Amino acid sequence: MVNTIYLDNSATTKPLKEVMQAFMTVNEQYYANPASIHAMGVESNDLLMRAREQVADILQTEAKYLLFTSGGTESNNAAIFGIAHSNTHIGKHILTTEIEHPSVLETVKQLEKEGYDVEYLHVNQDGVISLDDLRTKIRKDTILVSIMHVNNEMGAVQPIYEAAKIIHEMSRAFLHVDAVQSFGKLAVSFKGEEGPDCISISGHKIHGFKGSGVLAFRKKLKWQPYALGGGQEFGLRSGTVAVPQAVALAKAARLAVETMKDRATKYRQWQNEIRAQLEGYGEAVHILSTPQGAAHILSFSVRDLKGEVIINAMQKRGIIVSTSSACSSKQTKTSHVVEALHLDEHYKKGVIRISFGAHNTVEDIEQLKQVLAEVIMELKGEIM
Repeated sequence: MVNTIYLDNSATTKPLKEVMQAFMTVNEQYYANPASIHAMGVESNDLLMRAREQVADILQTEAKYLLFTSGGTESNNAAIFGIAHSNTHIGKHILTTEIEHPSVLETVKQLEKEGYDVEYLHVNQDGVISLDDLRTKIRKDTILVSIMHVNNEMGAVQPIYEAAKIIHEMSRAFLHVDAVQSFGKLAVSFKGEEGPDCISISGHKIHGFKGSGVLAFRKKLKWQPYALGGGQEFGLRSGTVAVPQAVALAKAARLAVETMKDRATKYRQWQNEIRAQLEGYGEAVHILSTPQGAAHILSFSVRDLKGEVIINAMQKRGIIVSTSSACSSKQTKTSHVVEALHLDEHYKKGVIRISFGAHNTVEDIEQLKQVLAEVIMELKGEIM
């Protein structure tokens, strides 16, 4: 039986044992409702507040400006709808990029239907926005700019701090950063007055649990509650708070930040090794990810070959990778990210994403390189 090597960590990650233990301990011993006033409820609430403070400290904000959510999609939706609906007195102009996650793109499309004016920042062939384009498109009535820090499909890193400076100097707009793919891999925080205004994080991307996330703010914003009821999460997101998920997310966040530097070095080494191998195939392979991109993602395309064919061939040999992103891989049309990169038609259907995680080893990468060589050689007759 072939041992399975999982290299689709940008889609989701396997929870760390320490995170699972924290989750189980809270479920077994601190299961009371944190809103209850009895002793067990107070204990649960104390755990919740410690988890909130720990994540807030990492992001360089205050605990009272941090909400626990069900994940990146909810955090992105809440940020965009919350800012848009609460700031119509300033305007209705919104800026985002053409390569955002669907949880951002579909949200701004809904706002367009409500009468908001949405514009899109273009990216170059490396997947990076132009700050000059941002300067040109930002207006006095711009209320929100939403930019993902690291693209989930090809790892492009956006200049979010430079963008924040421009946005705050030229408008009253708020900058929302989708940090789902960057948190725990790159340094991301509010950095005082010149950083983002709100940040989204997802637990299952950092070896935590699905169904857990964070929406954090740099300071108090005018905000419209988006879940009404018992007034939990400072009245913004009512509903009994999932303390085990919050504690597990805080644990995963701490471990991710503590090991970030070592993992980044390791991932970059692996990425460079695989990049060198792929470059040896010449025009048969096009590499989408740049050396300046995030270390944990490497995307490439094989000329005139569908990604599914490569994935199936690799899976038979025990290597799990993905085509495009998990959120769009089941769709038959070309990814919007690939379209935005203006990729040659010969490479559009064959995009493969390799993404590393904390459980991967040097032996995994050696096996990956061997399988890549076998698969490309096997399919080479069809593409050369």
